[in-house]
Amino acid sequence: MLSPQNLLTEADHKGKLKPIVGDPSCGIWVTPGSDGFLFIDVDYDGCFIKKMDNYYTMTILMQHNITGKWEVYQKEDLRCPVFQAMDAPALNKCSGVLRGNRIACAGPLTSQDVCLQNGCCYDQSDSINPCYYGDEVTAQCSIDGQMSIAISKDVTLPPLRLDSVHLLSGGGDGCSPVTQNEAFIVFKFPLSACGTIRKINNGIVVYENDLIADQDVRTWSGALITRDSTFRLRIRCSFTASASEPLYVEVYTLPPPSPVSSTGPLTLQMRIAKDDRTNNLQFGQYYGTGDYPVVKYLRDPVFVEVRILNRNDPSLVLILEQCWATPSESPLQQPQWPILVTRCPFDGDNYKTQLLSTERNSAVDFPYYYKRFILSTFTFVGGTSNQAFDGLVYLHCSASACFPSSSDSCTATCNSRKRAVDDLDESTLTLVSSEGPILLSEINNELLVKKEIPHRTSGLEWRLIAAMVFLFSAILVGFLIGVMSYQCTQNRSNIQNLKV
Repeated sequence: MLSPQNLLTEADHKGKLKPIVGDPSCGIWVTPGSDGFLFIDVDYDGCFIKKMDNYYTMTILMQHNITGKWEVYQKEDLRCPVFQAMDAPALNKCSGVLRGNRIACAGPLTSQDVCLQNGCCYDQSDSINPCYYGDEVTAQCSIDGQMSIAISKDVTLPPLRLDSVHLLSGGGDGCSPVTQNEAFIVFKFPLSACGTIRKINNGIVVYENDLIADQDVRTWSGALITRDSTFRLRIRCSFTASASEPLYVEVYTLPPPSPVSSTGPLTLQMRIAKDDRTNNLQFGQYYGTGDYPVVKYLRDPVFVEVRILNRNDPSLVLILEQCWATPSESPLQQPQWPILVTRCPFDGDNYKTQLLSTERNSAVDFPYYYKRFILSTFTFVGGTSNQAFDGLVYLHCSASACFPSSSDSCTATCNSRKRAVDDLDESTLTLVSSEGPILLSEINNELLVKKEIPHRTSGLEWRLIAAMVFLFSAILVGFLIGVMSYQCTQNRSNIQNLKV
């Protein structure tokens, strides 16, 4: 899934890289979309746009963190052609407006300073419309939630056909022009209407709408022509998302300032500790890369540790949101077996995972950087055949960094009947996997098949058993008949001897 920390751009001509974040003052807006998409809007005159060979160009670099280090794996140059705009030449936007065509930009009592601040023209000799719109596009956003746009026909050359101008997405009476004469057209509508799009970036609420002029296209024998100017205008209003006005101020002694923190990628490591029962140490030594796969027997304890690397902020707390196991290296492969669900051991396991506390661990500098748990060794088996897989089990976790606050204590209460779990922003989660798999011992694998999987006798086996029973019975009956015949023969011989 993409997140702003995965994207970079070239900030200057020297190729210096800078993360892409929403900054209206720099002409860039970043909006998360569904299915992990990011929508990036950039002004042509924004900070990261370069004009090269009749193209507006912006370079975007995508990076990922697989080996514990951020690396750029894809670079894209986004280009938009530079169209030659037929802007009308104007020496003065105010003097070119005839009095008969002037439309009031503000009330007659508006001061000259306020009028000019609103982007309008001022003529104190005009008693009817001293503050009026100039020969250009004038857009205003009011605090009562209204957007107004005044467009002069002379903004293009040839002059714009004002009756062809309309809002791109809006329709209805409320979205039609409120004023129009032979020189100007004025639109005014609520920010929540007429197809206006609302975006939020870094505490700034942005409202956008587009105006477009339809061209009069003539056709003849398959040929298409027009004599109208091309006109499309995007209007954007920006507001602070929240503001406060203090009614009472009192000075209190402030607590010590929080440690200095910085933003950046979260680097995690998952390790499996050796079971040192001789010295009663569960997390004293760890398996290295060359020790994998780690061989275990069924139900053997596996000591798992996840930790934060390359950080030194004591207020940071590691949170394991989800942990699971797969039969391969891919964390997305099916089947999967849950280990931790919403920070707590999976309830559906008959050998429940045990979470270990690290708060009082004096052997590490930042105990809250560590999360440890113990799970019982298992193996994946087939859904229909109940045959064990190859015995390999890989572990994965999705984790995040948390700052304790009044709204989030960064702890999980797993014994309560109801768990209050906030909606997670998946873009803030970091995936970490074990360096290698756990391998189930072949001896125990055989025990699993022989002891825990009931044997099903096939029809052929039943027929063989029945035949053997029948053959054994026939032999036994024949033997008994032979014995009885022999005894009868002996009795007759004895009787004849007595007669003689």
